[in-house]
Amino acid sequence: MKKTQIWFERLGILCLYLTLISLAVALAINARFIYVADIDYLNILDTVNLSKERLLDNYDQLMAFLNRPWLTELELPDFPMSVGGKAHFYDVKKLFIFDYIVFLLTIIPSITFLNHLRKNKRFWRLIQPFKWGMAVPIVLLSVMAIGFDRFFVTFHELFFTNDDWLFDPMTDPIINVLPEQYFMHCFLFFFILIEVFFLIIILVGKWELKKAKTAK
Repeated sequence: MKKTQIWFERLGILCLYLTLISLAVALAINARFIYVADIDYLNILDTVNLSKERLLDNYDQLMAFLNRPWLTELELPDFPMSVGGKAHFYDVKKLFIFDYIVFLLTIIPSITFLNHLRKNKRFWRLIQPFKWGMAVPIVLLSVMAIGFDRFFVTFHELFFTNDDWLFDPMTDPIINVLPEQYFMHCFLFFFILIEVFFLIIILVGKWELKKAKTAK
């Protein structure tokens, strides 16, 4: 195989990784159904004097701020925020936008790469790399199972350069309605999506191999 072909496929695999991971992130951070379920499951309403509908209205406004680049002011009707609290959500917004940019930059190259593999009957090339990829979420899930608190802190230390994420309930009461368990459920959903996406890639590759053997 030519070196150019080898590097093309390596870059294609990397691009496909980024597309699927950024897609899984986008779906997980916007999984409103998780928060709706957790309001009851985690008894979140016990921590605030609001109806479920009013709380969801605040949640939706927060998510709108995080998702829409043109919104530059964060003001929630029922939750005052400190300067540090607002600064943290601005940092979160940057991560949201970064994830969407990664997805948009890689989706077309990934589709082109998949089309190349289909035409050349080389989907099997993805089996081993994505088997390795499936091992990573399992390792991270094991770490989460040992202690999500430590995992959560490490995540923030990696992705944020300040301590603004350490909310004080007195100045930033929104932290009372965003319990750690809710974020754990979002992480679980993300890992499940990654495993499903990668498994589909592997199964398609194995199906192609099986089809090629049957043809012989």
